[in-house]
Amino acid sequence: MKIATFNINGIKARIGALTDWLSDAAPDVAVLQEIKTVDDGFPAEHFADLGYQVETHGQKGFNGVAILSKLPLSDLRRGLPGDDSDDQARFIAATIEADRPVRILGLYLPNGNPAPGPKFDYKLAWMERLRTHVAEVLAHEDAAVICGDYNIIPQPEDAARPDAWREDALFRPEARAAWRRIVNLGLTEAFRAVHPHMPPMAPPGQYSFWDYQANAWDRNDGIRIDHLLLTPQAADRLTDAGIDSSARGGEKPSDHAPVWITLDA
Repeated sequence: MKIATFNINGIKARIGALTDWLSDAAPDVAVLQEIKTVDDGFPAEHFADLGYQVETHGQKGFNGVAILSKLPLSDLRRGLPGDDSDDQARFIAATIEADRPVRILGLYLPNGNPAPGPKFDYKLAWMERLRTHVAEVLAHEDAAVICGDYNIIPQPEDAARPDAWREDALFRPEARAAWRRIVNLGLTEAFRAVHPHMPPMAPPGQYSFWDYQANAWDRNDGIRIDHLLLTPQAADRLTDAGIDSSARGGEKPSDHAPVWITLDA
């Protein structure tokens, strides 16, 4: 089973790039962020023609998440629990109905800039709500994948120029500590489990985001902010992980690249 996360930066602008990647990579499940449209505006029929069931949690003009699945989905949830006043479309979850089901939690974590400030406070509060929800998921002892654009650079090696990000909300100590509190519940960060921190053995430049400005892609001035976290039951089934960085160099690309894992079926 191949599961991928991809911040597409606008479904209307990237439908061609997304279609090309789906055709080439053939994931069983693709979890999308920043669809930037209401539910009715998402081209579900187009992706149904490609064999995907489509579930969305959209919002006009920004945010928005979706799940595309070649396998049946059940027990759908839209919105992260813990704050009924939060109307930002940043979370969607469903169970992949396979011989060995997998719970998918798809998220688009707040950016948090400028930091410090109200947006950074919202980011940290959102992460605490996520931690609480993930703890509940872990208590069920089911295979689950918590994936998406976390807007977190976990370690200095996850940025081409870490010093440039020291005061950014994606790399500030408070944000990274909140990330560790989630991971330390007992989750496995899939990409680093397959590609561990062992310089110089680990290949360089394993990033998932390159800004559109300052020729960041051409200079490989990237960061790794898109992650898949696995419960122990999912981690036991992990066989591979990677980043399809070539998608960033395609026609009208997102500024993110897809990140994927494979699990034993």
